Amino acid sequence: MTTMNVERAPEEREDHVAVVGLGYIGLPLAASLAAAGRRVVGVDTSPAVRSAILAGTPSFFEPGLPELLGSLPEGSLTVSDRLPDRPPLAVIICVGTAVEEDSRRPDLGHLRSAVEHVAEHVDDETLVIIRSTVPVGTGRRIVLPALRRRVSSPLLASCPERTIQGRALDEIRSLPQIIGGLDDRSVRRARDLLAAVTPDQVVVSSLEAAEMVKLICNAHTDLIYGFGNEVALLAESLGLDAHELIAGANLRYPRPDLSRPGFVGGSCLVKDPYLLMHAGEEAGYRPPMVAAARSLNESLPARAADRVLKALESRGKPLSETKVAVLGIAYKGRPETDDTRGAASGPMSRLLTERVGTLVGHDFVVRAERIAALGYKPMDLDEALDSADAVILLTDHPGYTGPGLAHLLGRTAPRPVVFDMWGLLSEQAERHEGLTYLRLGHG
Repeated sequence: MTTMNVERAPEEREDHVAVVGLGYIGLPLAASLAAAGRRVVGVDTSPAVRSAILAGTPSFFEPGLPELLGSLPEGSLTVSDRLPDRPPLAVIICVGTAVEEDSRRPDLGHLRSAVEHVAEHVDDETLVIIRSTVPVGTGRRIVLPALRRRVSSPLLASCPERTIQGRALDEIRSLPQIIGGLDDRSVRRARDLLAAVTPDQVVVSSLEAAEMVKLICNAHTDLIYGFGNEVALLAESLGLDAHELIAGANLRYPRPDLSRPGFVGGSCLVKDPYLLMHAGEEAGYRPPMVAAARSLNESLPARAADRVLKALESRGKPLSETKVAVLGIAYKGRPETDDTRGAASGPMSRLLTERVGTLVGHDFVVRAERIAALGYKPMDLDEALDSADAVILLTDHPGYTGPGLAHLLGRTAPRPVVFDMWGLLSEQAERHEGLTYLRLGHG
């Protein structure tokens, strides 16, 4: 395991790069840069995050990341709670951004704090890169003024990440890197710095253009899933099968594929459409398609919970005596991740906790303490299924299709209710009598 120091950073300015924020975005990038020959100081204010990295066991799940950390040359990655006193070659800001729960307006508190800290540790030759996802205009309105209080001609670039959890290390290397700069010198410096890990680069005209590219990528994904879910809800209303409709529409037809229905979540897709809407509203335009897709996608957990509760009530057993097992606590199952931000399991727990007798949760990757924090009683799969009156499959993790429906029904209460968000078990369900099988998009 490479040697890393929690509270000390290298003092030479000429060759080291700082990465601020060592979460799902920052740590894979920091490790990739170190593996490519850069000397990197990773900065995070959380002692738990730093300690986990030092132990070679990051606080989140990302395939290949522990192995990469363990293979780094000694001294190539240093971990600290602050930037070094001497200005680094470059600082890459990777802290999380959010939206306020009630207003859905941007919450840039962590970004502002990081920017103030960064501004105290730069000079005229330090390149600052914003990798965090931000509303359009953030770099020029928030980051640039802070840097100008320290230096007269800052070097500033926007280089948003577009990786997904579960494939971050591969996608850092393979995806085109969007680069927009304050000026040509900033762009050149950003391209040179990132070339070793992201050789495919797409240069756009400005900071704002780069910021918006990231937002429209995620908003477009939300729209694609949103239309598939719109078809699903229409199919339910008309007594049709959305999976049949979409498969038929796509078969041997040369236009873009329709997306199958399913919950779309994750920290980016539940946040970035709002950041895009906020930027548009500030400029005098509210994008109605973006707003509609987000609203529809957010409605799915409530619709699923309502169908399950109605099905349970029709059985005559008091809801207060029922056991409901929720499978798939992370926001997605393929590729697998332990990220629960923006997952359907959060609202599902809030909707069911006060209605059912026992609410249990299972996930193949998410740790038990995180499942419990969401309001579930964490259990292994067989224990979760034992005597369950209802089973709700929220993600398309392949681990739930492997055992098959027969295994699932062999442990549940007789005649259970099964809600299948992604239709994983639909073909098997047709062969089982006495089962109340519900899925998104089937009337």
